[in-house]
Amino acid sequence: MPASPKKTNIVKKNILFVSQEIFPYLADSTPVREFNRYLPEFCRAKGWETRIFMPKFGDINERRNQVHEVIRLSGLNLIVNETDRPLVVKVASIMSAKIQIYFIDNEDFFHKRKGIVDPTTGVDYADNDERCIFFSRGVIETLRKVCWGPDIIYCSGWMSALVPFYVRTAFKNDPFFNHAKIVFALDNQSFNKPFSTKFANKLMMPSILQSDVRSLAGLPVQWEDLMRFGIEYSDVVMLNEEKVNQRLINYAENNKKQLVTFNGLDKEKYFEIFDKLV
Repeated sequence: MPASPKKTNIVKKNILFVSQEIFPYLADSTPVREFNRYLPEFCRAKGWETRIFMPKFGDINERRNQVHEVIRLSGLNLIVNETDRPLVVKVASIMSAKIQIYFIDNEDFFHKRKGIVDPTTGVDYADNDERCIFFSRGVIETLRKVCWGPDIIYCSGWMSALVPFYVRTAFKNDPFFNHAKIVFALDNQSFNKPFSTKFANKLMMPSILQSDVRSLAGLPVQWEDLMRFGIEYSDVVMLNEEKVNQRLINYAENNKKQLVTFNGLDKEKYFEIFDKLV
């Protein structure tokens, strides 16, 4: 009688995508939005467990996209700049890909705002800094609530730039995050109005030290400053457009970050990078 085959334990890898823009939820298609849509699907097809988060901007049509609130995940309040902000978590499905998108929402920060720029004035919202904080912390707190830890955290867009910072400081001892490798994607999505000179103070939480935010302290924070901050706390920097700010590339190289050059948004090549990291 032939011997029974040995059982092998297959360890499923977890990857978290935190993206500022994903097609088709923001209607205009761009290469980066398309990539943020199809890269998670590609990883899922390779057998990885995926979670995808983006802000629930007000111009995302909830009825058309069948977006609905997840009551069991909502209800937490996050303190941003000494103000309690209710966290609302919503979800939608891309049925063809069998993928769910989680949305971080808040009545004042996102639900009432169409995007980054006030359409009545053409100027960036003055509280984009606090919206950025709320989004990043909302992603982390939601994952803690569902008890799901990523092996890879992929961040795309400046609104995701604080995720590496919080994972490496406030949540550095959290068992859901302390082993994760962080990939920070560079593209040319930017903002014009600098963040407040109080931005560094707004970032503070228990277990975050003043030295952790020293590079931003007391300064108006420009887009490049925020992106450097994201690079500082990441393991890998990935170029998602052919022409990316050279000063940011130099900063990544000077800080000895693994740099992944632009590969024409070839999903297979980027997946290979993820696979080698874990």
